[in-house]
Amino acid sequence: MVQSGPDFGAIKQRQQRTWASGDFAAVGGRLVIVGETLCEAVDLRAGSRVLDVACGSGTAALAAARRDCDVTGIDYVPALLERGRERAAVERLTVDFQEGDAEALPFADASFDVVLSTFGVMFAPNQAQTAAELLRVCRSGGTIGLANWTPEGMNGQMFALNGRYLPPPPGLPSPGRWGTEEGIRELLGHGVDDLRFERPNFVVRDRSPRHWLDFFRTHFGPVKGVFDTIDAAGQEAYAADLLALIDRFNQADDGTMVTPAEYLEVVATRR
Repeated sequence: MVQSGPDFGAIKQRQQRTWASGDFAAVGGRLVIVGETLCEAVDLRAGSRVLDVACGSGTAALAAARRDCDVTGIDYVPALLERGRERAAVERLTVDFQEGDAEALPFADASFDVVLSTFGVMFAPNQAQTAAELLRVCRSGGTIGLANWTPEGMNGQMFALNGRYLPPPPGLPSPGRWGTEEGIRELLGHGVDDLRFERPNFVVRDRSPRHWLDFFRTHFGPVKGVFDTIDAAGQEAYAADLLALIDRFNQADDGTMVTPAEYLEVVATRR
């Protein structure tokens, strides 16, 4: 008997609802430093054709536009694209935000000099297809730059915790694969040269762990989705587990939150 794999179409529909809930743009606005750092890591040059895949509200796209590049951002959540357009308008930046799927990018082969993603493509359910698309649209000699949460870091641990309360569909590979050097080599290694890795920390700073929890429960779709799905007893346990997770990583001793969240920074040259 043939075992069927995950229904990627249904999974993506559920993901779209999740990322559209709350207000991810409020969360993404805190990640500006990651987009800036990634653009420096890939050594962006003015005039480069840049694609930000699964761009959300434009973390990497706006950073590239600040460097006078020709920038396109693509995402499958229209509300996030609209927030990206708002952010670009405020800064008087030009970014072509388009609705589209990371697993089927609507661009010709070798259309871009640089392909970026910050905490975006790692959540696409069909990982092999997503990796193939990143490679396809990047020209030979171009650059692919990624920022992906590591499984060991605070945010990687948070997503693992989410999976215990709201289990993913059977057979769906973990997004954490994108946050490991081995996983990146499996997904992209056949199409790139000069594969480089760094493990920076994005430092989460907040007034208190409880304030962070209230903010994420309201604004961050993957956390909001768990709270909205489980019963009252489960919500209480989930909140306690999230606060315990923060406590493990928190470096502050004054009641505030100063929590390193490790991610894998990937820079690769397209073969």
